This record gives sequence, C-alpha cells and structure tokens, in this order.
Amino acid sequence: MKISMVDGAGGEAMEKLIKEYILKVFSLNSAGEVSLEDLDDGASVDIADENLIFTIDGHTVKPLFFPGGDIGRLSISGTVNDLAVMGAKPLAIAVSLIIENGFDGEALKKIISSMNKTSEEVPVPVITGDTKVVDEKIGMFAVTAGIGKAERIIRDSGAKIGDEIIVNGTIGDHGFAIMSMREGIEFETTLKSDVSPIWNIVKGVAKEIGWENIHAMKDPTRGGLSEVLNEMAGKAGVGMEINEEDVPLRKEVIAAGDMLGISPFVMANEGKVVIIVDPSYAEDALRAMRRFPNGKDAAIIGKVTDKYEGKVVLRTKIGGRRFLDRPLGDPVPRVC
Repeated sequence: MKISMVDGAGGEAMEKLIKEYILKVFSLNSAGEVSLEDLDDGASVDIADENLIFTIDGHTVKPLFFPGGDIGRLSISGTVNDLAVMGAKPLAIAVSLIIENGFDGEALKKIISSMNKTSEEVPVPVITGDTKVVDEKIGMFAVTAGIGKAERIIRDSGAKIGDEIIVNGTIGDHGFAIMSMREGIEFETTLKSDVSPIWNIVKGVAKEIGWENIHAMKDPTRGGLSEVLNEMAGKAGVGMEINEEDVPLRKEVIAAGDMLGISPFVMANEGKVVIIVDPSYAEDALRAMRRFPNGKDAAIIGKVTDKYEGKVVLRTKIGGRRFLDRPLGDPVPRVC
C-alpha cells in the first residue's frame, strides 16, 4: 500500500491508516489491546491526581493566508479547540515551524503576529518552540502541541439516548473558503473561514449547565459535521437523528455546495464545536453559546436515539429520511 492524500484527510480512509499502521504498534490501554474507541482529540495524563490533557496537531493548509485567517490563527485555534472539547482549560502551547528556504520574511512576521494575537484571545501562552528551514517546496508547516487542565474530562463517546445535539454556528465555512480561494471561484459575497478558538464557548456552557450535564464534545474539522456525528454515534453505540432545516448554513455555503456538488456536511470547520447535553439543559446551553460572537448562530440540530445504532439519520427539509454517511476523506486536501 502506498500512502495517499486521502489517507490523511479524515474520514474512513484515515481511520484505516491509523488502525493498520499505527495502532498495531502502539498499545493504548493496560491490556495491550488496540482500539479506535480509545482515540479522542487529546489524551489524559494522570499526574498528582490532576486531569491534564495533552494534544498535538500538524497544520499544512494551502494557501497559508485565506479569507478569515491564516496558518498562524489556524494552528493556535486547532490546538486550543482539541483541548477545549475534552473540557480542558488551555495552559500552554508549544510551536514548531518548518519553513521553506527562501520564505518571505514579512509573511513570517504576519503569521507569528497572528499566532500571538490568537493566543492572547484565549488566553494561553506560547512557551516554547522549534524552527527548521528545509529545501523542499512546502511554504510553511506548523506543528502545535498543547496542555490543559480539566475539571471534568469530557469524552467524545459519552452521548446518551435522549440527549440533544447542539452546534455553535454555521457549518462548512472553512472548507468552502479554502476551496473558493484556491480555485478562484466567486460567489455573491466573500466566503470566510470560521477559524477561531472555542474555549470561550465551552467554558460558557459549562458555567451555565455544569460539566456533568455535558455528555460529549468534538470539533467538526476534517470530514465535517457528518464525520464527527458518525464517529460520536459509533463510539457511544447510539443513533442520531439530525433535522436538516435546523442546521445553520450561510447562503454562500449553500450556493457553493450546489455549484460544486459537495455537501456542506462533509466540509471542514475550524471554529465549531458539537456539544451533546442532557435534554433538560439544552435550552440553557444554547442561550450560553449565543452570548458569544462565535456562538450567535448556535442551534439545536437533533437528538440521540436508540434507533440506527452507530448511524446518523438526516431528516430532510421535504420530510424524508436518509443516512448521513461518513466521508471517505475530506473533499479539500490540505485544508488544515
């Protein structure tokens, strides 16, 4: 087997790569068993009875600058968000930059400034890093690692039957923004990425309803909302039913999807979180999200059910039902 772009783009192909080439080498539990159920957006580290969460992420986005953000904002947000969805307050970030020989110095300054501004927004300090310059034509790659502390660790496998499913805003923005810039496609208004740190949303919801009433969280990056919901349903052994008309979408995203024949449900997001909560607290969680600029379009989009175990069903606008399948991979490579 030769590794291809689709193998690193989220979805089923990437899961197969991880299972066949990585998990067969690294044991993830005390019994020495290999299981995809153990994988989350970060890993818990038990030190002195503290719930510490550690995560790392590589960023290879092309282009480096895109509507609404750049690789600097993306890299800090991505690591903060992987900590946040496990209930962890970000404590510190490390950054490794791999830079192409001949890279423009002014562009580098802009990217570093963007990293700094985003980290201050959270806030979380960037405390250490590493820099390499290479001859390969890569532009720049950024690898960020982060550590956080959780009052209560939230897994992506904790959905319970009857729970409500909430997303903090419109989906598909990032993926279509990247695609439109690469291909020079113009729509009625400029598409912008949603890239942003979401710790404020998570912290606000937890303060409003309590950590114990948040049953599962995940950020829908590569593979989009479809991938994340299917992964969460599969891990929890439950079904999910999503109302299509309740999923927030920008008109530009709808137009882009119709033009290109790509569903917004499989497009990457970089400032969104799916939060699954006790149904008694769903409206409270929704109000908490809407207090923040990056949560003003939040919506309850569906519920967890005892039907369709491990599957996600979409109730369409015309009243029908269809399975919302996992994508093979993200339709836009190098999107994050």
